[in-house]
Amino acid sequence: MEKLRIAMFSWESLYSIKVGGLAPHVSELAEALALRGDEVHIYTRNRDMPPYEIVNGVHYHRVNHSLNGDLVQQMDSMCDAMYYTFIDSVTEFGSFDIVHVHDWHPVNVVTRIKEDLGIPFVITYHSTEWGRNGNVHGNWWEAMEISHREWRGGYESARVIVTSEALKAEIQHLYQIPDYKMDIIPNGLYENHMRMEVDSGKVKSGYGIHPCAPVVLFVGRMNYQKGPDLLVQAIPRVLKNRWDIQFVLIGEGEMRPVCENLAASLGVSDSCHFLGYASDDVKKEWVNACNIMCVPSRNEPFGIVLLEAWDASKNIVATDAVELVDNFRTGITVYKNPESIAWGINHVLDNYDDGELGKAGREQLREKYNWDSIAGKTVKTYMDAKS
Repeated sequence: MEKLRIAMFSWESLYSIKVGGLAPHVSELAEALALRGDEVHIYTRNRDMPPYEIVNGVHYHRVNHSLNGDLVQQMDSMCDAMYYTFIDSVTEFGSFDIVHVHDWHPVNVVTRIKEDLGIPFVITYHSTEWGRNGNVHGNWWEAMEISHREWRGGYESARVIVTSEALKAEIQHLYQIPDYKMDIIPNGLYENHMRMEVDSGKVKSGYGIHPCAPVVLFVGRMNYQKGPDLLVQAIPRVLKNRWDIQFVLIGEGEMRPVCENLAASLGVSDSCHFLGYASDDVKKEWVNACNIMCVPSRNEPFGIVLLEAWDASKNIVATDAVELVDNFRTGITVYKNPESIAWGINHVLDNYDDGELGKAGREQLREKYNWDSIAGKTVKTYMDAKS
């Protein structure tokens, strides 16, 4: 099969600035492509790292840019820096076969490359501005500009990748992208990436939790999209069923103080542990030490946290915003409201052994969400974009 020289553009990666679930997707997809013999270059932001480095067979080009102004203005500066770094790369490494952009942040640079050099680009949508914020946004101008760039990326791209059927429907509703132009390629996870042996009682005790108490874990951005407030509102109903249950919430965001105040007003603060931002090691410990992973999202384009929970063979309760769960086989699906989330948690506590649903999920992880398969599907999209 033809080997490709691929330029990826993303505002985050595992080996530059990491913000969320986009970082592992970009880096691990690039590594899977490199393993099959493709030459992959990632253009991303820099923070006190070498401007150029090869990591796990992938070329990283890290750019510095202005941090003045709002997010859109910062991304304008990032795109300018990426463009000139890319031009230098062409001089050093030769021309590229395809450009791949992830989300809206670098859209301006890839449209510029298309216009100046004629290289087609593929865009992967990992979420949308509407999905991230719904009707809640503090800066409407910024939201409109971000949405415009999302539209432009889909309009000018040769192909569009989305990670789920639900996200495809959302993108088509928002931006009227034709069906023939779109490919559904899921996110992935290397098996045993999250799984590790832990003394769950010791992990719990380290945070003042009784070692035998069941723990429900939330991991994600503390924002409207991820629904942490729905989980907090569900806690009183769960406590009526299991008085000793504890809730650990990992993540930062504008809704963290809202959720902390909500827990206090509901009288459940003693059952809640808001850890804020946590290192990968702490997150990994908790994923393996918890009893249930809860994903209370209002909108969920994919849900990499589910793959991580399945890798650790954990039972999952997730809202119907999450497409991955096979209800009552790999997890429990509930509605996007506190009453239903509480029912789901209580149902798992009363009817399933630890890890019973998670083991079936782990099999699904192995079959459907491995990076080798995902890289192969992505290359097919690249070839379609080139033709």
